[in-house]
Amino acid sequence: MKKVILLGATSNISRYLIPRLLQQADVTLTLFARQATRRLSQYADQPRVALVDGNWNQLDDLVQAIAGQDLVYLATGHFTTANQNVVQAMKQTHVDRLIIAGGLGIYDEVAGKFGTWNARMMGDYTEIKRAAAVIDHSGLDYTFLRMAWLYDNDQHAAYKVIPQGTPFKDTQVTRQAVATLIAEMVQNPQLYQRTSIGVAEPNTAWDKPAFY
Repeated sequence: MKKVILLGATSNISRYLIPRLLQQADVTLTLFARQATRRLSQYADQPRVALVDGNWNQLDDLVQAIAGQDLVYLATGHFTTANQNVVQAMKQTHVDRLIIAGGLGIYDEVAGKFGTWNARMMGDYTEIKRAAAVIDHSGLDYTFLRMAWLYDNDQHAAYKVIPQGTPFKDTQVTRQAVATLIAEMVQNPQLYQRTSIGVAEPNTAWDKPAFY
């Protein structure tokens, strides 16, 4: 069995990711979040799910929850202290595989009019870039997802992967599509190791996302 922990299991992407992972019969899930036992009570009776109340700003919480896992998913990569704690906890417990959800623009890779719009909307990237650098230099088998602007739509499950160093032009992607990609990486952990990848919906290279 693959042991997978979702840190930030109440996130919007996790809402779609959890059911997809439970479709994989060889996966057991640990759902880690503040008040996980209350907020994720619908999974309390699932035999392959454990609910853990914890705070990713508390190293002891992370060490206890990550020990014995095979793969860690972190629901946001935008916080330096949280990233440092996750990396330290993983090294302390000898867990190497990390998938982390982050945003686009950390390498100033967003091109054209969309890049101008994105920079205006996001503002100061200093903290986000600092947080991403923690993962880049972690030495872990990480995949950092630089996601386009997110929205929900069950009818739009397509995604494209944009390699690091390639201009980012596509503007949007559904949370459902991102969850599908993460589930595929859980199924095949060798995918996209030790790299940062862009994730976007094909054919959305516009001046801004359609929902703005």
